[in-house]
Amino acid sequence: MILSTDSKKIAQVDVENRARQSLGTSSELVYQMVSRTLVQPHLGGVLVDVGCGNGKLWSFVGDRFDYYVGVDAVHYTDLPIQTEFIPFNLDIGKVPLPEGYADVVCAVEIIEHLENPRAFIRELVKLTKPGGLVIVTTPNQLSLLSKLTLILKNQFNAFQEAAGLYPTHITALLEVDLIRIFTECGLTEVQIEYSHCGRIPFTSWHWPKSLGFHGRAFSDNILCIGQKLKM
Repeated sequence: MILSTDSKKIAQVDVENRARQSLGTSSELVYQMVSRTLVQPHLGGVLVDVGCGNGKLWSFVGDRFDYYVGVDAVHYTDLPIQTEFIPFNLDIGKVPLPEGYADVVCAVEIIEHLENPRAFIRELVKLTKPGGLVIVTTPNQLSLLSKLTLILKNQFNAFQEAAGLYPTHITALLEVDLIRIFTECGLTEVQIEYSHCGRIPFTSWHWPKSLGFHGRAFSDNILCIGQKLKM
């Protein structure tokens, strides 16, 4: 479907409004999960942060890369000064970067905001060099909190429809969905990681990791990582 100029403008305003409601950042625990995953020696090269927000990911992993590119619908004023910023509506078209450009492509808490997760992952794979990594994080629908919310309210916890709740999550994905999409898009060595931090249902407290509460049931967020086939 080809959008008219007016339709494109409306879509751009909508995606910018949704992006701004995120305040350009995610939980530090999510960034820590990404940081724990990016421990391979001699990473180096280019990191492309798709849906970069205010670029907070760079403060967690910047010591492992030579160059940082941030892609987002909104340009936040507090982006790291070394960021090459590219404005782009992630729901429409292709990211204006060459294929095989990045050593690592990350999308932190972005895919749940988008209309077409498969098209999005295909785009991330195109941006990645052969042998490079694609990393995506998203809310964990299989946590104990999310399962209880589903039972009691017929809604996943991070996707509830109610006044005052975060309104911009539109695509709920399970672990198996991410694994299937990554595999379909040609990624190998696909793995799931957990944030190991989750809220205790009906409270503002979190499960104590020191008592063994970690893994899928006690993590509010998950990470999927895959490697692009080497040529």
